[in-house]
This record gives sequence, structure tokens and C-alpha cells, in this order.
Amino acid sequence: MTEEVAAPEEPASRVARVMTCALWGLETALITVEADVSNGLPNFAIVGLPDTAVSEARERVRAAIRNSGYEFPLRRIVVNLAPAERKKEGTGFDLAIALAILRASEQLRTDVLALCLGELALDGTLRPVRGVMPRVLRARENGIASALLPCESAPEAAALGCEAIALPTLRSAVDHLDGRVRRAPAPVPAAAAEPTWDVDLADVAGQDTPKRALEIVAAGGHNLLMIGPPGTGKTMLARALPSILPPLEPDEVLIASAIHSVAGLTDPDRPLLAARPFRAPHHTASRLALVGGGVPPRPGEVSLAHTGALFLDEIAEFPGKVLETLREPLEEGAVTISRAGAVATYPARFTLVAAQNPCPCGRLGDPAAQCSCLPDAISRYRSRLSEPLLDRIDLRVAVPRVPYRELRDRTEREASAAVRARVCRARARMRERLAGSGRRCNAEMTKRDVERYCELDEAGERMLGLAVSAKRMSARGFHRLLRVARTVADLADAERISSEHLATALLMRGDV
Repeated sequence: MTEEVAAPEEPASRVARVMTCALWGLETALITVEADVSNGLPNFAIVGLPDTAVSEARERVRAAIRNSGYEFPLRRIVVNLAPAERKKEGTGFDLAIALAILRASEQLRTDVLALCLGELALDGTLRPVRGVMPRVLRARENGIASALLPCESAPEAAALGCEAIALPTLRSAVDHLDGRVRRAPAPVPAAAAEPTWDVDLADVAGQDTPKRALEIVAAGGHNLLMIGPPGTGKTMLARALPSILPPLEPDEVLIASAIHSVAGLTDPDRPLLAARPFRAPHHTASRLALVGGGVPPRPGEVSLAHTGALFLDEIAEFPGKVLETLREPLEEGAVTISRAGAVATYPARFTLVAAQNPCPCGRLGDPAAQCSCLPDAISRYRSRLSEPLLDRIDLRVAVPRVPYRELRDRTEREASAAVRARVCRARARMRERLAGSGRRCNAEMTKRDVERYCELDEAGERMLGLAVSAKRMSARGFHRLLRVARTVADLADAERISSEHLATALLMRGDV
């Protein structure tokens, strides 16, 4: 009599693991999605400090699995997002959760070794997510060289050299992993073309002093306030600034592009920025729009302008509480957004360019018009920019009305290309001087750097002493003045700051 051999019992549970990445501001961390499918009453729980968007993934994943032609296990399912010590935010975990469940239920036969990012629609379609660039960079640092991504997000990863597999649906992801329909990596996006500019300095008639101020701003990264009547070209001058800014350095391209990726502003065809950003928010912008915020915290205009310029036209029309939020990023080069259970820090090292009228009616000091404002109205208007904020602005220049003869003058004016060449030479001197410090331009010099690199001759020391005493200059203003003088000297290819360079800095500050 033959002995009956019992069939092996099906394991009571099976655990599958898939890698994804969490995002808090620009800070990232790899997350292991662990799915346990075991016997018991049907239940689906997600643990590991998920926020509302992640918790709602239960319904998206359940519907997406069924509508993709797979069976959603009628068993006890627990998904853990490890490590569980920090809150997980956003919808980018959907694909990893779905693949982990399919692998644990053995409907997916292959272990998933790639980074998985993507939001699932109810029909199984993959939707793009924000912040692909910083997440892919984190995965590469940890030895993960490939990623499964929605089609719209794949170019961002491919631009960083990642093996990005563009997937339209959940089913296509399973077919690719199991080898039924292998997908080639997404092609590397074409390199961005040489940027073109809407406004060239040669388009601006007259205004030699403001143009000189823009050159100093572009070279040294200093902040600028232009004051003048309406129609004198303040906005046009600001719009010409991008045409003379130095090109982005490779590491600046990555950080600036990553911020735009987190904000969801990346161009799918050219994910990497080709030029320094230039942001110009309207004066009705809120504090949240300017410095960032929300749940989850998103970057504001000051961070989107990182490595570039932030232009505030009619700055006196911005609410005072909004303007005061600029003080920290102008000083620290970063902004920290704190919310209940979430803290995000974004870089915000930008050049501030602002423009305003001299008075509410805009005609004060205009020889061609009569000002109708009362002294109290003028005082209130000017007080909208607080002294602490003004102290952080290095150059304050007047933009007068352009005479008719200059408007009609056909003499060839200096183009932005020539000015940009001088700016690039000066910026190269600054990089060489500050090499190894992590700082790139004179506006970023520390107090110790100022003492070391901003020595004056005897005439300059006398001039500076008189200026500080006469204008009751603050310590911050004193150091900012010397930084501007150092930039003027760099533009002149001078090793030492002369009294002429200091005089130019004082003139541009409005202190002479």
C-alpha cells in the first residue's frame, strides 16, 4: 500500500519589498515599501506615518490593480513604509505599493530592483509626480541606477543619466518586469539651446548709470533698487538683466532644476535649465507665493529664483508683511518652512532687483511734471520699505526721464554680449579668490572674507570713514559697501580696491 504524500501547504503569508523615495522640500530619503499578504479577514492597511494622500492610495491601488486585469487579494494586506519615523507625503508611492502587493501575491514573478515612482489613476494609468530629479539623485547615491516612472516624468530622470523606463500603465510595468514586453530606457533629452533674450541692453536708450549698476549686480550678485518716474525704463532695464548674467555652473544647473522639479515646473522636453532663472511675481503675491508653504510645503518665488534673479516691480505696492519675509532669505540664502509634522528647507540664494516710483503719483523730482503728493503721503509711501530691508539692498540708483535727443540717438549702444563678457571675467576672478569655500561671488563673502580681500588704500580709508560717519551706516551696510567696491575693482581687473572703485560703490548706493 503506497503512502499518500501530502501537498505542500501554501505559505500563510508572503512579504515583498519595493524601493521608492520620499521628499520633504529638497531633502529626500529612500523608502522601502513592504507588503505582507496573509490569511485573515480581508483588510488593507498602510502604516509608516502616511499622510492623507498616501492613505488614500488604498482605494487608488485597489481599483488600479483590478482594472489592469489582476486580482486584488481578498486577504489581510499590510503595507509598511520604512523607515516609519517620518511622515510620508504625496502620491508618488502608488506604483511601488501596487507592485509590492502584486509581488507578494505572486502575480508579479520578478523582484523589483529599480526605484519606483508614480501616481495611479483608477484605470491603472500612471500619472506624473513632482520632484523626480532629487529623488533619482538620491537613488543613484545609494547604488540604484534604474527607475520605473510615468512617461511624463521619465525625461527628468534620463537627463541625469539614469536608466529611466517610461511606463504608461501599471500593466506595462508588470509586463516589463516579467519580461513579456521589455521597454527600452527613455532617451536622454536634447541639450538646451543657447538662450535668447527678449531685451538687450542695447535696446535701452540712455540710462548709463542704471546700466552700470546692472553690470555690477550681474557680476557680484548684489541687490538693486531702481527709483524713478513711470515710463523711464525701470522694468525694461530689469528685463535686460538675464542677458548679462553669467551662465549656470554644472552644480547650479542641478540644484536649480531640482527646485523647479519639486514645484512641478519642469519642461518635459528640456528638464535641465539652460539659463539662470528670472522670476517676476505680481505685487498681489501672497507670503505663501513669495517664500513658499502649503501642505506639503512647496517652494516659493524666492526659491524658484535660486541662482538667478527675483524682480519686484512696484515694490512699494507689495504688502509690508510680505516684503518683511524677504529679510531672512536675503541674509541666509535659504528659507525654512515649518508646518505641523513637516519641515522643509529650500535654498534661496538670489539677486533681488526692485523698482519703485519716487512718490505715490510718481512725479517727484521729474523736471517735466509737477508732483501733487503731500509730504505725509510721500513719507508713508517711502516707509513701506523698512530700514532693515533697505539695509540689505546694496545699490540704489535713480532712473531719470530720458531726454528726447537720447531717445532719437542712432549711435550704436553697447550690447549685452559685451557686458556679459566682462561679467564672466569678473565672476571667474571671484571663483578663483573664493575657491574651496563654497561661495561663488562677492555678495556671498563673509565678514572674514571682506577683511581679507577688501583692503583699501589710504585715500579710500579716509573716504570710507567720512561716509560711515556722515550716513550713520550700519555694520551690515558697511560690509555690503565693501563687497560692492570689490566687484567694481574686479570688473576693472584690479587687484586692490582704489578710492575710485569705492567712490563708484558709494555713488551706486546713493550715499554721495
